Amino acid sequence: MSATPRRYEDQQRWKGGWTSRTSQLLEHRWLGWGSPLFHLGAFMVIAGHAVGLAVPASWTEAVGVDEHTYHTTAAWAGSVAGVAMVAGLGMLCARRLLSRRVRLGTGRSDKVLFPLLSATVLLGITATAAHNVFGAGYDYRSTVSVWFRGLFALSPEPGAIAGAPLLFRLHALTACLLFAAWPFTRLVHVWSAPVGYLVRPYVVYRRRAAAGAPRRRGAGTAPGGRRAV
Repeated sequence: MSATPRRYEDQQRWKGGWTSRTSQLLEHRWLGWGSPLFHLGAFMVIAGHAVGLAVPASWTEAVGVDEHTYHTTAAWAGSVAGVAMVAGLGMLCARRLLSRRVRLGTGRSDKVLFPLLSATVLLGITATAAHNVFGAGYDYRSTVSVWFRGLFALSPEPGAIAGAPLLFRLHALTACLLFAAWPFTRLVHVWSAPVGYLVRPYVVYRRRAAAGAPRRRGAGTAPGGRRAV
């Protein structure tokens, strides 16, 4: 076999470790609105969870943030982030269901991921709204946060979360299931940074012309004058 076909074969073989399996080429209008809303809301929600679950109350009080100020800010900022995330996720889920091309490209892992992710998000925002926005307030940092930090310290305290309201416990349960499924779904791309994109070579595309059709001058030429193969 000559060297040229071998190089062509290597170009066609996927060498990546994981991917988000984008479906932008199948449908982009709903994706153009839903994806930014979902990702913006997700970043805000993750930041809020990092502070609320990983940072003890004594640390925030040490920098001058009292409990009332913290919970008021967390409740309203979390609500805004949750609404943005729910709106974006709703568009992405509707896109999966209503667009035939996207629906046909939906894999088995997506059929597990989207319902599980939706349940986790909806339970979280419902718990926040029911207890800390419209309710009397619930200090989850004295129960759920203690249990969460215990998991990473290899000293779990199930009693810390046992007395938490049902919505918070269900939210924690679905979140644990989501973390378990994470490596096997498109969410795995969260753990990578597209640094190689800045230095990777061009991806060459070739237009598929009808048999006997005249070839346009310059067709099949990649950037820099390289010929598409």
